[in-house]
Amino acid sequence: MNVAEAVGRALTASGVDLVFGVVGSGNFHVTNALVASGARFVAARHEGGAATMADAYARTSGRLGVLSVHQGPGLTNAMTGITEAAKSRTPLVVLAAEATEPTSNFHVGQEALAHAVGAVSARVTSARDAVAETCAAVRRALHERRTVLLNLPLAVQSLEVPDGALAQVAPPPPRQPVEPSAQDLAALAELLGRAQRPVFVAGRGARGPGPRDALGALAEQHGALLATSAVARGLFHGDPWSLDVCGGFASPVTAELVQGADLVVGWGCALNMWTTRHGRLIGPRAEVVQIDDDPSALGAHRTLALGVTGDTELTARRVLDAATEQRRGYRTPEVGAALAAGVRWRDVPYEDTGTRERIDPRTLNIALDDILPGERVVGVDSGNFMGHPSMFLSVPDENGFCFTQAFQSIGLGLATTIGAALARPDRLPVAALGDGGALMGAAELDTVRRLGLPMVVVVHNDDAYGAEVHHFGPGGHPLDTVEFPPTDIAAVARGYGFEAVTVHTRDDLGAVEAWVAGPRTAPLLIDAKVVRDRGAWWLEEAFRGH
Repeated sequence: MNVAEAVGRALTASGVDLVFGVVGSGNFHVTNALVASGARFVAARHEGGAATMADAYARTSGRLGVLSVHQGPGLTNAMTGITEAAKSRTPLVVLAAEATEPTSNFHVGQEALAHAVGAVSARVTSARDAVAETCAAVRRALHERRTVLLNLPLAVQSLEVPDGALAQVAPPPPRQPVEPSAQDLAALAELLGRAQRPVFVAGRGARGPGPRDALGALAEQHGALLATSAVARGLFHGDPWSLDVCGGFASPVTAELVQGADLVVGWGCALNMWTTRHGRLIGPRAEVVQIDDDPSALGAHRTLALGVTGDTELTARRVLDAATEQRRGYRTPEVGAALAAGVRWRDVPYEDTGTRERIDPRTLNIALDDILPGERVVGVDSGNFMGHPSMFLSVPDENGFCFTQAFQSIGLGLATTIGAALARPDRLPVAALGDGGALMGAAELDTVRRLGLPMVVVVHNDDAYGAEVHHFGPGGHPLDTVEFPPTDIAAVARGYGFEAVTVHTRDDLGAVEAWVAGPRTAPLLIDAKVVRDRGAWWLEEAFRGH
């Protein structure tokens, strides 16, 4: 057994059962070893798409993501997706062949690339240590929530591994939750005990049924309202005291209530500029608390009254165990009535600016929310359009929304939805894209069709990079560099084997209703020609901070 085979078998023995990638000569043998030892390989059409698929799969499934790429250009092609994963602290192992000979045309400083984007670099250095180094990369990715680049030098791959090297390999134990200190728990309990209008904001570190139940119970004890950052959207779906998303996407009711809070507690949430609208959502007299199991995250974006190093679920349950009396807090009849009347964006009145040629994106997404099955998983690309599907399409829980936006690259949305769809095959996958991102990632339309995914791809097509149009247009700047001739994206999709419909008005969505009711033998792309009369509300908020 050579090193390439041993690395592949070590990964499957460590619990890996799904791998994404693009195969070249350098990663051919190790990828085949993964498949031969029981893993499923998902071939993407571009390494960038494969990286984002692996990232989204890991986020949605809660499992380790694995990416396999060729040396040199295979890795550089994947770097935007790897950067997004690294910034999001996604547990991901990137298995990359490596040309170590400087005269090779494939040679590049792969270790330096990893460090440049915030990933961790590791290397298989010898036949004797290959299995141990592979297992160490898996443990680090899972236990430290890091994206780990595991370089596999070409010269090492063919070396023979000692007998018995795989005998002790097993899936690593779960990451142990960080126990908060008694002093921090007492301080948090005191702040909660005197708060009259507390708001909990749950982030990436609070995703999952355990944290959700613990935070829900603690919020009920202290009368706190419940909100999430964008990446945790859906966590409190169905709770009558949920504010939905806090931040740039927040509805007017949500923004008003968060601004009225006297205590804002971030649970596994960075409380960054997006979640707080550059701090404007936090009232001048509000105290801010942050709970995170990474001490370096505490206070990174906001001045804190208290920072607690600890696991979110464990911290919430410890405080709840010590509580003595239930308090009404922010859960007044007046607040309850306000939430019931208008916390959702679709309940906020608006003037439809659609024409016979272009549909208002609010009208589009409200209609799709009604037409598409509620058991869905939504992936969203970046761009001026993104707030509309993010907030107008409801999701059943936090695993119904995958938001790869830490690097704010366009072009990741389709691959994001593919990865999420494979993590949740029981749900309808919905990819919400702009025309720019759709055309950047169009190669993965083939992957959707090849995998037989019953996906709905919704392209918000304004024939432009809308964020730039609306940011620079009012200043009188020329826009010919960010505007494009019309493209028939529906025709492109049909070429990949999709059913497709072009939407100009609400009436054109009858074809979507027919697809939903039918056998869904092919995926569906909706080329929605959307109005381009103004920038989105969230974009105006974001630019206001600059």
